[in-house]
Amino acid sequence: MFKKIITVFCFVSLLFMSAKALAATSSIMLDAESGKVIYESNADELRYPASLTKLMTLYITFNALENKKLKLTDKLKVSHVAAGRSPSKLGVAAGSTISVQDAIDAVVVKSANDCATVLAEHFSPSEAEFAKLMTTTAKKLGMKHTTFKNASGLPNSQQKTTARDMSILAMAVYHHFPQYYKWFSKKSFTYKGQKITGHNHLLDTFKGADGMKTGYTAASGFNIITSAKRGNKRVIAVTMGHKFLNDRDKHAYKMMDLGLDHMNKNRTVDVAALTGAINGRNNQTVVAANNAPKKSAPVKTASKTPAKHYAAVSNGKYALQIGSFSDYNRAKNYAVKIKNNIAKTYAVHDIMVEKISSPKGDLYRSKVVGFAKNDATRICQNMKRNKQACLVVADNSKLKVAQR
Repeated sequence: MFKKIITVFCFVSLLFMSAKALAATSSIMLDAESGKVIYESNADELRYPASLTKLMTLYITFNALENKKLKLTDKLKVSHVAAGRSPSKLGVAAGSTISVQDAIDAVVVKSANDCATVLAEHFSPSEAEFAKLMTTTAKKLGMKHTTFKNASGLPNSQQKTTARDMSILAMAVYHHFPQYYKWFSKKSFTYKGQKITGHNHLLDTFKGADGMKTGYTAASGFNIITSAKRGNKRVIAVTMGHKFLNDRDKHAYKMMDLGLDHMNKNRTVDVAALTGAINGRNNQTVVAANNAPKKSAPVKTASKTPAKHYAAVSNGKYALQIGSFSDYNRAKNYAVKIKNNIAKTYAVHDIMVEKISSPKGDLYRSKVVGFAKNDATRICQNMKRNKQACLVVADNSKLKVAQR
């Protein structure tokens, strides 16, 4: 009997130690199309973002490019403050200039602190002022627990975020700026004849990985936001606070591998089973959020103009039906275009392409979904005044883009 008690005690102790080990990190994984959380562990714990911060600097830069307030060929001035930033850096000299494209590449691939400051100082009188814009933008996107203090992620005790908030930012970059997202898959770029290589090893080791950002400081540990596609499924994964780079990459790899495998084999995600598989492979027993499926905070779109920002109710029950097409891609691209236009003044939830079959052939109906009724009515009225088709309908969708 005594031997059994000792055995049980040892087993419980191992479980506690494993749970404590996992609690030292924060992780979350989303279905990139629907935004549904399919795995999480300590996702709301406040952490230092380190260079994950640069994803917000890039989000604001992409926004300026899309609104034609900035061109990739524009030359940006390098201040003494920017040139003096500590590594990782590109090494741009004070008084020189750098193109917007080179600055973006340096931030994405090299995680260059000096170039992050160059971008920040272009948009604001100082990096501190730019950090206020970053924080405001974060709140508009639904990142409730994030405060930025600089453009790069260099140590600042007041600069905090959560894995959940970082997943919201990653979703916003992916959905709002698909034309720029491809840059995150770059493993290197050339600057003044020199090849500059990157830090994201998962681009080499995980088939289907195509971004997004790594980060490290002594206080934060090793962090990563990463995305990958397999078949018709895509996930966005965030993991933060690892003591070793190898541990971070192994955990991110495992999350994406098991997540994509599960999604491709099952019509719906069994969050409890997936959570158990991810934690079990680590010999860890902590379970994410009681294994209950959760939806992430809706990805709102930050206002791209000084115009009044109307915050639509999260998960609203109405949709805008905006057109029908004989081709799936045309329907999807049109829905994305209208969504991006609406996002200049309204918070947008998602798009949907609805397949309608008939004896004459298939039609694909474009929708923007997830609105409160008043917002949907107001938007449709504006679209009709501009001679654009629009109809307010009940949204009974799963908030997913139709798959062919």
